[in-house]
Amino acid sequence: MSSPGADAPAHELIVRIAARGDGVTPSGRHVPFGVPGDALLDDGALAPGPHHQEPPCRHFPECGGCQLQHADDDAYRAYLVSRVETALAQHGLATQVREPHLSPPCSRRRATLRALKVSKSAVLGFNAEKSHRIVDMHECHILRPELFALVAPLRVLLGGLLQPKRPAEVQLALIDGGADVLLKGVEADGLAAIETLTSFASGHRLARLSLDRGLGPETIYEPEPATVTLSGTAVAFPPGGFLQATADGEAALVGCVREAIDDARTIADLFAGLGTFALSTNAIFAAEASRDSAAALKRAAPSMSVEHRDLYRRPLDAGELKRFDAAILDPPRAGAEEQVRALATSDVQRIAYASCNPATFARDAKTLSDGGYTLDWVRPVGQFRWSTHVELAACFSRGGTGK
Repeated sequence: MSSPGADAPAHELIVRIAARGDGVTPSGRHVPFGVPGDALLDDGALAPGPHHQEPPCRHFPECGGCQLQHADDDAYRAYLVSRVETALAQHGLATQVREPHLSPPCSRRRATLRALKVSKSAVLGFNAEKSHRIVDMHECHILRPELFALVAPLRVLLGGLLQPKRPAEVQLALIDGGADVLLKGVEADGLAAIETLTSFASGHRLARLSLDRGLGPETIYEPEPATVTLSGTAVAFPPGGFLQATADGEAALVGCVREAIDDARTIADLFAGLGTFALSTNAIFAAEASRDSAAALKRAAPSMSVEHRDLYRRPLDAGELKRFDAAILDPPRAGAEEQVRALATSDVQRIAYASCNPATFARDAKTLSDGGYTLDWVRPVGQFRWSTHVELAACFSRGGTGK
């Protein structure tokens, strides 16, 4: 990317950032690494504008962990809002889109890295954009320092354990006792390999080290029960369990959910996970498809009715929903299509919807709108800083009673 002088003739200005991260001109031309205010010159060069910043990481843009390090915070917030507004507009919907919450650099507390043996060591990092090639990570401006500090030691460890040309996966999560590490594709056969792993885990004070050889996680090292504290409650954390990407992002989502359900007394948390929202709202019922997560939540909150239930195959119907004033939804990227159809015919007064996919959220919002709900507001949440991954929280109410 070149930076011609200020007197170079401008052809078109970049006016927005598209869903996949390219800048877009008024004529619809997509320009890699363009942000609003940049100028696309007649010779095809890009002249940086006031919202174009110097990417902080040496691996950008090669590493696929970030797509928008060249956009400053104002441009990135505008991108988050635009993604939500555009998704809603495709279904004929509009609402108040609140100021986005943006997680700070070096705050990600979970990540999945790829590893491959190279000579006597290994490469370890995120895949390159649109590629299976691994970018060997030597700095990172999104991971929590405690997790990044493990990258170099893990590179050495895996160099002695991996088989040539057989990629592996490293799942990292920062929980109550420290780092939880799950290795996939690492065979570690024999006593010597297990001793190497336990010595590594002990030496780096891991909360837990597990292996998944294709039949599910097997814990190798766990000096104390692995837990994560959610709204003051310690919950057993399954190997490979789901955790909101950043602690401050979790707090922002929890705040939105609590506001959305307002003073409801009977609350159902659907797609409850480990109880991020259920435990923060005193929900009386929670449904979760993961057996391990449902069991962990039930142990942590014995007074709550927790059901191991696949809501894609068996959504709560209108009859089952009758006893609830409010419902919380936090589905996977596919959204909650079947469950939302049932909610649209129910008497539930308020719905808090947390989503990691604006497109499926907008589809579900349309169904709820057609069923008589008002979409009162949406707040984008940028937990995956500098990425094109957009999360949000939203409030629905019957008769537009939301604030």
